[in-house]
Amino acid sequence: MRPFFRSLQFRISWIYFAISVLLLGVTGSVLYAGISRVVMSESVESSQMAIAKGGTYVEMYIDRLKVLSTMLARNPQTIRTLEAKDQAGEKDVLQMIDSVLVSDPFIQSVIVIGKDGYMLSNERKLNMTRSSDMMREPWCAAAVRSSNPVLTSARMQKFSMDKNNWVISMSQEIRDSQGRNLGVVLLDIKYKGLEDYLNDLDLGSSGYVYIINSQNELVYHKDVSYFVDSAKKEQLIAMSRQSEGYNPKQNRLVYQMPLKGSDWTLVGVSSLDGLQQIRAQLLRSFIMVGAAVLLLILLASPWIAKSMTRPVQRLEQAMQQVESGRLAIRVPETGVTELQGLARHFNSMVLEIRQLMEDKETRERSLRLHELSVLHSQINPHFLYNTLDTIVWMAEFQDTDRVISTTKALAEFFQLSLSGGSEYTTIEKEIAHVSQYLFIQKERYGDKLNYELSFDPSLADEVIPKIILQPLAENAIYHGIREKDGPGHLEIRCGRVDDGSIQFTVSDDGVGFDPARLASDPGAGQQPDSESGRTKLGGIGIHNVDARLKLYYGPDYGITLTSSPGQGTEVRIRIPEVR
Repeated sequence: MRPFFRSLQFRISWIYFAISVLLLGVTGSVLYAGISRVVMSESVESSQMAIAKGGTYVEMYIDRLKVLSTMLARNPQTIRTLEAKDQAGEKDVLQMIDSVLVSDPFIQSVIVIGKDGYMLSNERKLNMTRSSDMMREPWCAAAVRSSNPVLTSARMQKFSMDKNNWVISMSQEIRDSQGRNLGVVLLDIKYKGLEDYLNDLDLGSSGYVYIINSQNELVYHKDVSYFVDSAKKEQLIAMSRQSEGYNPKQNRLVYQMPLKGSDWTLVGVSSLDGLQQIRAQLLRSFIMVGAAVLLLILLASPWIAKSMTRPVQRLEQAMQQVESGRLAIRVPETGVTELQGLARHFNSMVLEIRQLMEDKETRERSLRLHELSVLHSQINPHFLYNTLDTIVWMAEFQDTDRVISTTKALAEFFQLSLSGGSEYTTIEKEIAHVSQYLFIQKERYGDKLNYELSFDPSLADEVIPKIILQPLAENAIYHGIREKDGPGHLEIRCGRVDDGSIQFTVSDDGVGFDPARLASDPGAGQQPDSESGRTKLGGIGIHNVDARLKLYYGPDYGITLTSSPGQGTEVRIRIPEVR
């Protein structure tokens, strides 16, 4: 007796369990990695947006301060007052200063100081060194050298670590109408005004932002100890010089934003605390779900294997017989519902294989026949000979324009016939192909032949078997219009019909014929035509096109023909729209 561990039931159980473990592991790993990447990307993006939002607020605030300082520096009353030291003008300037203070509660003081030490301010007791040449003072000199308002780093008004005593200054030069220096406007902005824009950014439990200027001077940090501790300050400077981005080892994101209109750079540091929490929760969830699924699989796999064993053995034996070539076999449809369905499908498959093998032989024979027919239609030696004879005749009469147009039409006709060796083309190219053929025939028959082509432009790119219209047009000319007394008319149309399929119609007003004659006597009237190489009544040409279409699209599609003696002929091609 075969050992249990080598039995089919045992192997199915453990293979099923092993594959399940592998799939759970791979799926869980992929999902965990994918979700982690998404969460990390969203966390990084959220932190960058928070930092950028704070930077944008600071930029807007700087712009507003620039507008205020420029308004004071360029005001004609300010310029006149500094030039003339007029007391009436001083009142107007002080009123403007009061208006500036009202417009922004974070502006602590506004000072207008002339180059000779003359000063106007909202503060009456200013602790400021004055001299006869104020433009030698560093903060004044910086404003004079710059064409824009100058921002300074945070500084203490009094020696105190209390941020309420800290200010940031903006200075701008005052010039007269000739561009000569008159003095400087100085705005002292409370440190808290900048802090309010940056304190509420969501950057994690240990995240923070700071501002540093181009001279590596610290402008803002929520921890004021960084202003006095040189080691901490050097740490911030070094961080501002590093490349920005996410550091997975430190779980820290560094993002830098140069602030427009100043030499400041906002540096944001985010700790991404939420990312670690979500990852830990994901890992716990995957482990719990995976363990529960594996336990269920471990309990269910032996029962599943046992229920599958006997019916599977019967299927295996039947498959071996099919493999040996014996297709006349049927498996009993017994066992559980799933295996009954499997047996039923197996029996259907065997029947379908038999039918497919028979159809394959038939299709291969038909395909070879129609491939030869396609090649014959592509290059018809009789048509080529007659066209070249027509061109020679035109040349003898020195009808150069017609020689050129006919030769071009012939070249394009054969180019479209070949179409790169493919057996397919588009409706637009098929219409172009038959159009060139009819143009050549018109040159040959003259007023004997008139034709009209039309098709729905929305069907231009629909792919169809090539050379299905030219044989029908040729048939209509040789067996309908040519045999008629007087001129004939040929019309080719293409469009959609009510059932959603595509229909081509080739109609002529030629001599017509009795279709029943072909149905009752397929050989009737099929004597070869020496000029066209086709049979009378077009039986072979029409049947070949019809057979090709049925081969491509099935028995529901192909050609229908309507004709009566003396009333002309109408041939309709119906194919499905497959685009």
